[in-house]
Amino acid sequence: MKDTYTKKWIIENSLEIIKGYDKGILTIRGLHYRLVAIGGMTNDTRHYKRIVNAMGSARWDGLIDFDTFSDLDRFMIGETEYKDISLEDKIEEAKEQIGIWMTSYSRNKWQNQYYYPEVLIEKKALQSVFMSVCKDWNVTLGACKGYPSLTFLYDITNRLIKASKEGYHPIILYFGDYDPSGEDIVRSIKEKINNLGCFDVEVKRIALMKEQVIEWKLPPALVKSGDPRSATWTGLGQVELDAIEPNKLQALCREAIKNIFDENVAFNLRSHVQNERIRFRSSLKEYVSTL
Repeated sequence: MKDTYTKKWIIENSLEIIKGYDKGILTIRGLHYRLVAIGGMTNDTRHYKRIVNAMGSARWDGLIDFDTFSDLDRFMIGETEYKDISLEDKIEEAKEQIGIWMTSYSRNKWQNQYYYPEVLIEKKALQSVFMSVCKDWNVTLGACKGYPSLTFLYDITNRLIKASKEGYHPIILYFGDYDPSGEDIVRSIKEKINNLGCFDVEVKRIALMKEQVIEWKLPPALVKSGDPRSATWTGLGQVELDAIEPNKLQALCREAIKNIFDENVAFNLRSHVQNERIRFRSSLKEYVSTL
């Protein structure tokens, strides 16, 4: 017997949900979880595929824009430049760049702080959700895509060691799925970073936690049978990070960063910036006049 979640139902409800997000924030997986939350769709592949097909039709029919959803797992590298650029265009571009430089002076946000932080997320598809928060706080963001590769961790470790040598306490704020592997990734990351030579790193799991799943009534699914850790895991069931509403994910990330940021240190740093900005601008003007 067919259920009530027809293409028409999916599209009508999706259009209402999509209105609440800027373009590129919501993934189709995230939309699936929002539909599960409002009305009984199941957290399974059958309904997910139905949503994918419905959103394909909605875009081809002009009901939503093609760039509504993010898909950071697929991307192009580089740019084919073809526009005819004149000398006048280049002059205007250079003036704009000089103007930006003249007003660009600031201190590093994490200068003199106790912590050196980086944010890691399990899924690249959610990178657009975290990007704006991490950009606002000048914090490095990376997507592990499951268990991160040694190459990925080697690059991270080099940054952490450098920060540690300069007197900072390295910390990773981690956001991952609630399932056997999602919980184990934290252990694996810390162990491998230790083995690569950074011994004082703190790896703090921010989400997803059992208590969050319960408090927010997130819909669990059966744990993947192919996960070798499922046999000894006693959790509630698999819940993907995408199940958290994107605005709430951003708030979690923002709060986690704020909790390790010392505002008193930042205030003392900012008190010097205004005078330094005047000197910076004056020095640049003097230099440009000599060219």
